[in-house]
Amino acid sequence: MTVHLSLEASKLWRKICVEASIEVSLLAGSWKYILAGVVFQYIHGVAAQGIHYLHRPGPTLQDTGYFLLQELGEDKAYVSETVFSLIFFSFVLWTFHPFVYQSKRIYTVLIWCRVLAYLVACQFLRIITFYSTHLPGPNYHCREGSKLAKMPPPERLVEVLLMNFSKGVNYGCGDLIFSSHMIFSLVFTRTYHRYGMARFIKISAWLLCVIQSILILASRKHYTVDVVVAWYTVNLVTFFIDRKLAGLHELRERPSGIMSPSLLPLSSKEEFQRLMNGNYMGITH
Repeated sequence: MTVHLSLEASKLWRKICVEASIEVSLLAGSWKYILAGVVFQYIHGVAAQGIHYLHRPGPTLQDTGYFLLQELGEDKAYVSETVFSLIFFSFVLWTFHPFVYQSKRIYTVLIWCRVLAYLVACQFLRIITFYSTHLPGPNYHCREGSKLAKMPPPERLVEVLLMNFSKGVNYGCGDLIFSSHMIFSLVFTRTYHRYGMARFIKISAWLLCVIQSILILASRKHYTVDVVVAWYTVNLVTFFIDRKLAGLHELRERPSGIMSPSLLPLSSKEEFQRLMNGNYMGITH
């Protein structure tokens, strides 16, 4: 039994090493896109913090969703964040599953290149939108009388650039149209729907997006328009990008999780041969 476990652990480690070497080869040709996407996440965070300086609390606007959904209350606001965290971390873990599981239809680097392209396009539109018109925040800490509803003007530029990530996520105001939580949830769900394999998970992911939408409104974190605009904007943006980045469509068509040599950079040809030879097949089967 001990020998068997040791052998399986050795096979798993060898597989992880092979996968890592191929991913590094892919990263060598795509690192600029990954870096640009990550940097834009910071830019988006700074922009969201910047609108908080301009936020002016006022009466909550009339909203259809608020008429239909009972308010959860400030003490239950964590419920929507819990659902979002489930979607977020489940997707991240899935993108790294090829390093462990035998079936492999995706490459982690290429998936994240596509995901970051979706996010950047949607977040760019979001920044333009919430800076165009400033709405009074409906969240508990954004209402009149709350000390967190307004931020004093920054004395130095560094105050804006060195954002407080935790405070910005939990206590931001003004970055309303459209919902950032729904951007991430819909982008992750659409990506899994396209490249994932389990039908049950696909259905569950879409159902969680609907639940997430309802909980955001019930928690009064966004107006209904913020959620509605996110649903059609994200889907239209991802559809457009899929048409423009058609080179990654082959990821979905790969039989048995093997990528065609034409999709691999020259530096990874040797690793591809290791994927196809008898030794590697012995590792994964």
